[in-house]
Amino acid sequence: MNLINCNAVNCSHNKDMVCHSNRINIVGKNSNKDDDTSCGSFLDSKTYGTLTNNIFEEGNPCDCLVCNVESCKYNDNQLCSLDSIYVSGNGANLYSETSCESFCRK
Repeated sequence: MNLINCNAVNCSHNKDMVCHSNRINIVGKNSNKDDDTSCGSFLDSKTYGTLTNNIFEEGNPCDCLVCNVESCKYNDNQLCSLDSIYVSGNGANLYSETSCESFCRK
């Protein structure tokens, strides 16, 4: 299970700077730097409302952190091998305005 620390405070899954989604999808297949990645699971709370009750028990981290960033050294068969990551995107309106700050090129 993964913990996603996130400063995309207007994401529907964000509660107190922690992502409360069951599944996160980091995208950016052949990224060279963290700004080339994105959180494909970002949903603008203005459109989708609050979705912070998607986890089974309050405080549990994400069940599945999918990563299609093939150039990241933490990508282990399309899953992130880190116990926690940091997603940035303060003020983001679209998923493409977010990034995985934990990205590290192979």
